[in-house]
Amino acid sequence: MGEATPRPVSTGTPGAGSIPEVVGILFENLTGTRLQFVRYRGAAPAPQDLIAGQIDMIFLQASNLLPQVHAGGIRAYAVTAPTRLNSAPEIPSVDEAGLPGLHATVWSGFWVPKGTPKDIIAKLNAAVIEALADAAVRQRLADLGLEIPSRDELTPESLGRLQLAEAEKWWPIVKAANIKPE
Repeated sequence: MGEATPRPVSTGTPGAGSIPEVVGILFENLTGTRLQFVRYRGAAPAPQDLIAGQIDMIFLQASNLLPQVHAGGIRAYAVTAPTRLNSAPEIPSVDEAGLPGLHATVWSGFWVPKGTPKDIIAKLNAAVIEALADAAVRQRLADLGLEIPSRDELTPESLGRLQLAEAEKWWPIVKAANIKPE
């Protein structure tokens, strides 16, 4: 009798070309493995199928999964960041878990049209900084598993540097995988 061909590990994604799918491709590149991508219409169905045992794993932002992790419905192996989350210090970073370099964090920024006056940008930035300094806002974001950047990173210049660095990191992966927007 021949050896059985192992079933590929399945990972759910919120759709073709989504951030979780691109992270899965980075995982494949770093580990030399191949995943079977199961594409869903959005992020909500994948955790349900993970809990039900229909898929093996998912890469989603912590805010989508921490409630299920804390309830014991799913197990988190690592966060895709160089450090642990403040809101879930029991979950190791990927570096600690043995896969350094699988860093993929979801971040948000405010964008304005090109040519927006600098004083308007400064006022908007000050309002964001003020909102993020509010204790209730900070606690709610922490409860969702979201990390607030340090004060010196809350500038338009820092956001611009982050955007460029992320494009330089992810574009070659997207291009090599021939991912097209749908």
